[in-house]
Amino acid sequence: MFKLLLIEDDVTLFNEIKDRLTGWSYDVYGIADFSKVMQEFTSIKPHLVIIDIQLPKFDGFHWCRMIRAHSNVPIIFLSSRDHPTDMVMSMQLGADDFIQKPFHFDVLIAKIQATLRRVYNYNTEQIKLKTWNKATVDYENNTVSNEAGSIELTKNEIFILKQLVEQKNKIISREELIKSLWDDERFVSDNTLTVNVNRLRKKLDDLGLGRYIETKVGQGYMAVEEVI
Repeated sequence: MFKLLLIEDDVTLFNEIKDRLTGWSYDVYGIADFSKVMQEFTSIKPHLVIIDIQLPKFDGFHWCRMIRAHSNVPIIFLSSRDHPTDMVMSMQLGADDFIQKPFHFDVLIAKIQATLRRVYNYNTEQIKLKTWNKATVDYENNTVSNEAGSIELTKNEIFILKQLVEQKNKIISREELIKSLWDDERFVSDNTLTVNVNRLRKKLDDLGLGRYIETKVGQGYMAVEEVI
């Protein structure tokens, strides 16, 4: 599991990013004392650092300099500042990428994956299997299997299930699912999404898993992970 150090003082944003990245199997750490960033960095030994520019005590540029004096760990800046000099400065200090707030989470995860692949020769496509409620979800072969048997899903169905399972126990809005399908070049309307989710749930019923895809009226859908 890759360890990511998220240096962000906005607690709400930190928790949101941490929750989303944890769903992608990353181990995410934060900073308790912003005057001791380097001590935390040395203790954690992260594989990648995500850092805001505007921080208490010292700004992100300061900590980027400090980190670069001791390590070549990849660094991605997050910032609400949109002046071109900020991006230029971050790159001159040795950052690997720069993302402007507000951002879509898919952009962040794509840049993280691309950076990890480049630096650690890590192929994210190797993550093809996911365990969910004692069932194996095979993203490559579009199947779900457990002791009750195996089912085959369509491309849309496996994509929807993947979005839900990767963020299990969290409500995913219909808008977010539709946008994800759109970004992946699969156009899905609101009605088509409903049909696909219903078909997915019906197929999962054959394995006793349909009840774990919950509809949250007026909010979206959630893949529930049973606590054992």
